Amino acid sequence: MDWQAWHDAYDIPDSWLARRLRAVEDRIRDALDTASPGPLRVISVCAGQGRDLVGVLADHPRRDDVRARLVELDPGNTASARELARNAGLTQVDVVTGDASLTDHYLDLAPADLVLVCGVFGNIVDADIEHTIDICTRLCRPGGTVVWTRNRAAPDRVPLVCEWFEERGFDRQWLSEPDAGYGVGAHRFTGEPRELPQGHRMFDFVGYDVLKAARADGRNTRR
Repeated sequence: MDWQAWHDAYDIPDSWLARRLRAVEDRIRDALDTASPGPLRVISVCAGQGRDLVGVLADHPRRDDVRARLVELDPGNTASARELARNAGLTQVDVVTGDASLTDHYLDLAPADLVLVCGVFGNIVDADIEHTIDICTRLCRPGGTVVWTRNRAAPDRVPLVCEWFEERGFDRQWLSEPDAGYGVGAHRFTGEPRELPQGHRMFDFVGYDVLKAARADGRNTRR
């Protein structure tokens, strides 16, 4: 998968990816608008080119309150994210080229006020989705928000994702409609965070194309 070329659909206004981006940006604005005064910490897992967070922070009144860490494996995408942040004058946005599944990248920012898990759940097996949601209780502070995405292709896992979040003390704030062409959700953490473990892997990034082929072949993707 060419993950840089994958982002090109963001530039097509009526594409599902552009519409999903707008929905994610709205959820980010809501989280920032309702956050308590003072410094804010943001984590973005598998951040891609950072268009969602940087696009909102560029003109948001609380931009200077935010310290953010964007982690993405593809160096071309991180180069784009750094350029976007630099052009927006966002000096407290840190872009890291690395394996976003490793907790070590987030130890100094967790628990955060906002956690973005966008473009992750559709690319990993079900057991890793649930495990990543469990780790979100360690990434997110009480009252903080997790914004997440998941495609709604069969088998639709969005209801299960919501169930897993809500079993762990997250309250549903918003969920896109089933016929939107994408899945976007926002959940607010009402529990108490546990310590984020060092050197821990949250998931193995498989890729939606590989998962789709596995389902077509009848192979187990729940692991």
